[in-house]
Amino acid sequence: MYSYLCIGPGTFSFASYYGDNMVLEQAPQRAVIWGYTEKVGENITGTMHTTPIIITTVISTYKPNVKGAVWRIVFPTQLPSTTGIKVEVSRTNGQKISISNVLFGDVWVCSGQSNMQFTLDMAFNATEELEDAKNYPNIRVFTASEETSSVPELDLKGVEEIWSMPSKDTLGHKPWTYFSAVCWLYGKYLYQNLKVPIGLVSSTWGGTAIELWSSTDALKKCNIPPDAQTKGYVTDHGWVRIGNSELWNAMMHPFINMTIKGVIWYQGEANAGSPASYLCTFPTMINDWREKFNQGNPENDAMFPFGFVQLAGYRNQTIKTGFPDIRWHQTADMGYVPNPTLQKVFMAVAMDLPDFTSPEGSVHPRDKQDVAARLALSGLTVAYGKDQGNFQGPKISAFYIDIGFFTLCLEFDSSKTTLDVRSNNGFEVCCSRNNQSKCDGTDSTWMDTPIIKHDAHSVTLSYNGTCANKYVMGLRYAWQESPCEFKKCAVYITENNMPLAPFVELGLIGKVHTEKYLRSNIPVHVTKDGGCSFN
Repeated sequence: MYSYLCIGPGTFSFASYYGDNMVLEQAPQRAVIWGYTEKVGENITGTMHTTPIIITTVISTYKPNVKGAVWRIVFPTQLPSTTGIKVEVSRTNGQKISISNVLFGDVWVCSGQSNMQFTLDMAFNATEELEDAKNYPNIRVFTASEETSSVPELDLKGVEEIWSMPSKDTLGHKPWTYFSAVCWLYGKYLYQNLKVPIGLVSSTWGGTAIELWSSTDALKKCNIPPDAQTKGYVTDHGWVRIGNSELWNAMMHPFINMTIKGVIWYQGEANAGSPASYLCTFPTMINDWREKFNQGNPENDAMFPFGFVQLAGYRNQTIKTGFPDIRWHQTADMGYVPNPTLQKVFMAVAMDLPDFTSPEGSVHPRDKQDVAARLALSGLTVAYGKDQGNFQGPKISAFYIDIGFFTLCLEFDSSKTTLDVRSNNGFEVCCSRNNQSKCDGTDSTWMDTPIIKHDAHSVTLSYNGTCANKYVMGLRYAWQESPCEFKKCAVYITENNMPLAPFVELGLIGKVHTEKYLRSNIPVHVTKDGGCSFN
């Protein structure tokens, strides 16, 4: 199955990512198939079990000065099907090509760096998961080869794993080869809830920065030179040096003509050394992918759902920069998704899932089941509109600062959810003598602020002794590369065991009689009543 590709311009054939055992997108979208033939203007006919014949005309040349042309067929909407069908395409001279055992369902593209590439055979419970794979014949998998290109490619330059039904080999061939653990498990959990076929397309490259997966258009919007070079990478083909946009060009742009349901993404570690630009590059990449996929194929939703995994814990050290900044920027500095900047975006919080003894290095935690389960819970709500109750962790609904007792009380979800408090640690306040401080370290200090009490809907922090004679100018949570041991961060929701996501809030002011609103419109109440007052 490795490096399989037997199509090309000038040959009557399907494009590289169409084949036996695949999944095509179901209604309300229309599935698109395309491929190659010899010349423009030739009539191509497509048939699909009982569907009426569809006739199209070859629409364009493959490339200027290159022999061959491209045909494209848009099929009528199809309900989900679990019985494999045959799709046949024929020319006027009688020549036919076909793909068999095709299902209709939802197609998800999975992309990113090594934690998305991390294969199922390396994950926790791999033996059980691989043995269980045969029970999901209606989930199909496909893996693109690692390739680069200086220009956007119409088709893949190589295929690592053709469309395959799940088995011990197709999911656990060998480490780092195929198939992605997060991608598979996400698809599996979706299928368990939706009971419709799921097609999973993995297109990943370990250690790669977001700039490599961004188009030149996206990079321009973030003032990043399109020709900037990154570091070298070792591949099966030897050592290569990858420039910005080259993975977008070779490993993502080819899919824009395919009809998909959405994308999931796990990346960011490679950008942790210089995290500031991620605030622009990540939202911009999401918007650009959506635009490009819709331009390439109008059947693709211009706002298709996009899910991502926040960075997990890494080293068991006190490191306050890099990973925390990336996690924050992954939410467009809001701390949660969806939000006004990242609409129809969902996430899995993973900072409480470290694996300090992982044989692949602690940057590669083996617990991909919890990651995928959290991602699927959010995806079922955001992408499918399923009522999952609270599909994320707790969200702060109000702050109460007691300037007499030097306490800060946090109310969650307007007291509508029940908290599970597992630790007293993780919160910090920004202390400064300057009531205009930006908490950037020039006139301020971040101080640990323990939880001193909690109830079903709130936690109370004490800053007495740490910030008692200063202004409380900010609050942050889980602002550390690895903020806690496995599933032992401070605040979770009882109903779904989802953790409070990392956040930072600036603008809190103690010792001042006022009520004001923060950047995120969370009300701040300053009191002298000795505790929280939620009335």
